[in-house]
Amino acid sequence: MTIRTTVRRTAAALAVAGVAAGAGAYFATSASAAEPTVFPCTSNQFTTKLVPGDSGAGNRHAALQFTANMGERCYLPGNLSVSLVGAHNVLVNNEAPANAPSVALVNGSSAYVPLHWTAIAGEEEKQTPNAVTVTAPSDSNMHGDRIDPSVQVAWTLGAVDANEGSHTIDVGAVTQGVAPTV
Repeated sequence: MTIRTTVRRTAAALAVAGVAAGAGAYFATSASAAEPTVFPCTSNQFTTKLVPGDSGAGNRHAALQFTANMGERCYLPGNLSVSLVGAHNVLVNNEAPANAPSVALVNGSSAYVPLHWTAIAGEEEKQTPNAVTVTAPSDSNMHGDRIDPSVQVAWTLGAVDANEGSHTIDVGAVTQGVAPTV
């Protein structure tokens, strides 16, 4: 009888140990899966503004700056789609490499897209955009709620050359940090 009791107790102890080990592995996996993940940004996770930059000799520089709302955490692709509203003869030339690295926006941090254009043509060969637009990389939040991905910022930086020889706004890659100013 003593041997049977010992075998039963040993088997019970092994069973309890096995269950405990399995539960520990399950909770360890669940804990790592619950760690915050950075998802593509939706348009309501950040604010956007047009920041004037350096100018001289007809060259104009500015940036679209994106700042994460407090408590938000998301990323923008390095190659962000930028377009204009109005100024139909002004083209947008996206110079960002297709594989430009993504940039995280977290708790008030910023990133920007550099812009460059010329403004040396005569007044009859210039056009002033109404707005600059970008499309956020995600059109729904992590709960599946639809969010309009369109972001539009009023163009406040004056006229842009719209003649055949010089009629583009060059757009760079998304860059971490605050946009440089004048």
